[in-house]
Amino acid sequence: MADVIINGLIEGGKATGGPPFGPALGPLGVNVSNIINEINAKTSAFEGIKVPVKVIVDPLTKKYIVEVGSPPTSALIMRELGIQKGAKAKDEVVGNITLEQVRKVAKSKEASMFGNTLSARVKQVLGTCKSMNVTCDGMPARTVIAKINKGEIKV
Repeated sequence: MADVIINGLIEGGKATGGPPFGPALGPLGVNVSNIINEINAKTSAFEGIKVPVKVIVDPLTKKYIVEVGSPPTSALIMRELGIQKGAKAKDEVVGNITLEQVRKVAKSKEASMFGNTLSARVKQVLGTCKSMNVTCDGMPARTVIAKINKGEIKV
C-alpha cells in the first residue's frame, strides 16, 4: 500500500484534531494527537500565520513524517507590519516596511524562493510589497527595485 499524503493550511501552533487532519488521519490507525502535537511544535514560530503542512503516513507501519512549508511572502510582510490585509484600492498604501525587514523576510523564505542571491530574493519580496501597496523606506517598491538594479542601494 502506498503512503497517504494529507495536505492542509494551518495557523501556526493551532492545529486540532478537527479538519483537515483529524478526519483524514483517524481511519489510518495512527495516533492523531501525537501528530497534531508535532505539527503544533513545528509551526509555533509562525503564530498568527497560516502555514502549509503535509503529513505523510505509511498505513502499514503507522510511521509518519510531518513537513512544514513556508508561509506566503505576503503573510510574512503583514506580520512584519502588524497589519491584517493588503490594500483595497490602487492608491491606498497600507504600510511602510524597512529594507532590513525585507531582508529578514527574504532570508526566511530562502529555501522556497527562486533567486540565487540575497539581492534577487529581496527584489522578489519587494515585488510582493508592490502588489500589496506597501512602501519600502518611504518609497514605492518599484523605485527601490530600480535603485537596487542601478547599484544605488546595496542589499
